[in-house]
Amino acid sequence: MATKAKNEWLEWIKAIVIAIVLAFILRNFFFATSIVEGASMDPTLENGERVVFNKIVYHIDEPDYEDIVIIERPTKNYVKRVIGEPGDTIEIKNHQLWINGEKQNQEYLDNQSIQATRDYGPVEVPEGEYFVMGDNRAVSKDSRNGLGLVKEDEIIGRTELVIFPFEEMERTQ
Repeated sequence: MATKAKNEWLEWIKAIVIAIVLAFILRNFFFATSIVEGASMDPTLENGERVVFNKIVYHIDEPDYEDIVIIERPTKNYVKRVIGEPGDTIEIKNHQLWINGEKQNQEYLDNQSIQATRDYGPVEVPEGEYFVMGDNRAVSKDSRNGLGLVKEDEIIGRTELVIFPFEEMERTQ
């Protein structure tokens, strides 16, 4: 009877150790969480929401238009949307976004955000860099002002879903 109890304890300890190791690997190499700070991504992401981001995706692929990405800077991380890729020419005129001379339909924006988008550019995105903007164009610190163009290695992940508050749990893409 004592041997059976001892074996059961060893099995539980092994299971716990494996779970901790797996959680460590997933957290450090595949997925992590970040808290949205401020209103720059309203209405898509709101201040205080916790998001899960995929850390491995950009080791396999490159950021794509409209991806919501996590940008790592020395003082803090930023959550922004990819608007322009390397080689693109970005321009905003009459509240409309133009990429390489083509007017873009930004379905993720509400009318208030579109009307708050001021004229900008044209600017060409250099190789190895990306043009990003927040969805709340009136208050966003992004590639137009303050944040500047983002180097590819500063993009550390793609936002996959909101996990807190629980009633907001959903995919962001």
